[in-house]
Amino acid sequence: MTAQSQADPRTILVVDNDRATLDLLERNLSVDDFIVHRAGSAEQALKALRTTAPDAAVIDTVLPGANGLELIEQIRAGHTEDAWSSDLPILIVSGRAEPYDAIRGLERGADDYLAKPFHYPELLARLRAAIRRSEGAGLGGVLRVHELAIDRHARRALVGGKTVALSAKEFALLAELARHPDRVFSKEDLLRDVWGFRSNTRTRTVDSHASRLRRKLALAGAKTRYVANIWGVGYRLLPGEF
Repeated sequence: MTAQSQADPRTILVVDNDRATLDLLERNLSVDDFIVHRAGSAEQALKALRTTAPDAAVIDTVLPGANGLELIEQIRAGHTEDAWSSDLPILIVSGRAEPYDAIRGLERGADDYLAKPFHYPELLARLRAAIRRSEGAGLGGVLRVHELAIDRHARRALVGGKTVALSAKEFALLAELARHPDRVFSKEDLLRDVWGFRSNTRTRTVDSHASRLRRKLALAGAKTRYVANIWGVGYRLLPGEF
């Protein structure tokens, strides 16, 4: 019995327009004790999301109709009435292997990116890691820093008791910084731990998310200027003296 089968089986939505890839992933993920739903287009994927509650999704960027990046944006923009979670762990598997393609995928909201052709054991390891990160974000109760509260179980941030509307990645960035509010996290650390990015390719992903997060906290009434940019190093939650 595998480690996966000792707990409730995880449900995976696989979205790809290539039947051979769908067959391969369904066959292998099923052997590894996942429940697999498959879709050949963004439209089919949205129908599946409305009728199932997947624990993660594997999505190709090249799909008929809306492409994979547009599908990811729709998932991340999910509303409370949607059946799926807007912070669903998402692994892109794409035939487009240029660094910029990976950056675009991560900036649209994917948790990780794997180029085709891929080795199934690597895909499995990355998928399980994304699920662990997602589930780990819900453990440990509420983090409190001054008037800021981060409920990792409910995936909700509050300033003085007022809920702040954050995207999935903005919340994940805030929760990561709040674990050690005085620690300076390098951009490379944040790209790896929040976005699952494993390349030194230059990107403004962290900066753009940090800027939006800082602005939203301020608009919610935060008295502290959270998410401090430490020039040439990275970010920390608290600005320094407080």
